Amino acid sequence: MKWATVVGARPQFIKAASLSRAIARRNERALRSRQRASKKRIEEVLIHTGQHYDYLMDRVFFEELEIPEPDYHLGVGSASHGRQTARMLEGLEEVLEKERPDLVIVYGDTNSTLAGALAAAKLHLPVVHVEAGLRSYNPNMPEEINRVLTDHLSTFLFCPTETSVRNLKKEGIQDGGARVVTKVGDVMYDSVLHYSRRADAKATILRDLGFEPEASGKGSDSTSRDYYLVTLHRAENTDDRKRLLSILSALDEIAKRAAVILPLHPRTEKRIEAYGLTFKTRRLTVIQPVSYLNMLKLEKHARAILTDSGGVQKEAFWLGVPCLTLREETEWVETVHRRGNLLVGADKERILEGVQGIEKRRFLKSWKWREEGNASARIVETLLSARPE
Repeated sequence: MKWATVVGARPQFIKAASLSRAIARRNERALRSRQRASKKRIEEVLIHTGQHYDYLMDRVFFEELEIPEPDYHLGVGSASHGRQTARMLEGLEEVLEKERPDLVIVYGDTNSTLAGALAAAKLHLPVVHVEAGLRSYNPNMPEEINRVLTDHLSTFLFCPTETSVRNLKKEGIQDGGARVVTKVGDVMYDSVLHYSRRADAKATILRDLGFEPEASGKGSDSTSRDYYLVTLHRAENTDDRKRLLSILSALDEIAKRAAVILPLHPRTEKRIEAYGLTFKTRRLTVIQPVSYLNMLKLEKHARAILTDSGGVQKEAFWLGVPCLTLREETEWVETVHRRGNLLVGADKERILEGVQGIEKRRFLKSWKWREEGNASARIVETLLSARPE
């Protein structure tokens, strides 16, 4: 049995690592089993489009998460949406025709996701969409277009939440007939559970930046939470000079009262340079993108997180860290409903009000996401049940 996995961007490396572990565990169980039918091995063919190619955005994740080397690397690099997706389609079609997998697994909402789904669907190969059904209902987001199109091309739609299942149903996509639509939980939560302790033990980022943990007891790993963590990369913020300037101005104000750590995405760095913008305070620490373990460490010990990333919103929620989302909407509405996340957009005053609310504990006080883990194992078992050996 052969399954092809398509990845291309750093969030997909994290998700794919979780599912690959579940596949490996299933293969180990099959080897130990006396039932002949269950001994058939799942062969995973890993295809990397090359959408992210910088070491800190790509290679370090494969090393740190112990992901096997890709069987194919298309090396498409950066380009306009149309050109990049077209290059991916060309390369993926060639690989899929050669390998003829039983199904093709795609993750999330990037151009690699859409290209993988299109290439597979046109070759009449079942598409498996992990993280299906998410909607921001902002048609100007490239990611929203990718999500919708991928869902409508997919045979297997694995949803992280009940909301995502309902979103699909509203579009006429539901379980039954030729489609399997099911809530399995979040594979990124699997990764947080798996790597959180390793991050505490191995990640050196806090020490490297001068934010040493303060021991408060035997085995303690607490910190004074005296910094804000910021991530910023969405095109709606980086490609609009006015929005970007407003966000950077807010960060300068926050940094007058507390330290701010900003791992700077390459796209954001290019836009800041192109617009001639600068940071005005030394308490705003700008660093290169960080590895997954270092990011978990930074998130876990931050006073709060400001981000436009969907994945970081979830990680903040699971780690119990207040989050201010630099967007007007989110696909992760549960984080807002459970008061772990506040939408502040790109408006400087709203951002500063949100920070003030966190400092005065006016909101974002407590929350709990009923998450069980083992989403990856449920995906593997569902696929095996639907496509018997």
